[in-house]
This record gives sequence, C-alpha cells and structure tokens, in this order.
Amino acid sequence: DALTGEPRALWDRWPHPAVLMGRAVAALDRRLNRGDTPRLNGVLAVLILVAGAGLSGAALTWLPGIWAEVILGAILLAQRALADHVTAVARALDLSVADGRAVVAMIVGRDTRAMQGPDVARAAIESAAENFSDGLVAPAFW
Repeated sequence: DALTGEPRALWDRWPHPAVLMGRAVAALDRRLNRGDTPRLNGVLAVLILVAGAGLSGAALTWLPGIWAEVILGAILLAQRALADHVTAVARALDLSVADGRAVVAMIVGRDTRAMQGPDVARAAIESAAENFSDGLVAPAFW
C-alpha cells in the first residue's frame, strides 16, 4: 500500500468496501430510523449488518490458499491514502488558509469555515490519528 496506494482503476469502477458499508448503514438508517419501535429497529439494523459481514466473510473463505487474506489486506490497508490526504492539507495550507480549509473539509466531518491555520492543521492531524486505527492497525493486526 505504501508503494502503490489505492488502485484507482479498480475503485473508479467498483465502490470500495468502506463505501458499501456506509451505504448499507445509510440505507438502514433511512428505512428503519423511524416509527414507534426505535430500539427494535436498531436491533434489526445491527442484525442485518452482522449477517452481511458474516456472509461476506464466509464467501471469502472459498478463495483458495491465502488469497482472501491478500485481497483483504490490499483492500483494507490505507496507509498511503491517509498520508496523501494529510500531505494535501499541508500543501494547501502553504498556499492559503482558505485552501487549507477546503482540503481539510474533504477528510473531516466538522465545519471548517471559521478555522484558522493551526485549527486546519490540528483537524488534519486528528483525522490522521483517528483513521490510523481503521486504515492501518485494524486491517494489519485483526
């Protein structure tokens, strides 16, 4: 991953598994996050997501040899993408605070309109720290 990064030719044609997971959660939220039984709906959403993850894992066990692990590692490791995003924020901040705000807004969920230079840098570093677990530690060790 550090050498090649994300294979854009693949992810331009197919959604990344993280995107699929986000879409599944959003779809369940739209369909189930209403009505008079929110707790029951939440349990149903969790059961659907766990079943989907279990079925995906079971399907991957049919791949011969270590290919499932190689494919998952290649797909889920995101060290290069993480470094590229933080570097892009640093480069944008070198141009202007407004450019830094625009770029950091792509990787954080908070409102960036009032951020000053140090706030933009901090947001990028915090995002890198938060995503380090998801993009490197978890796929590599679990």
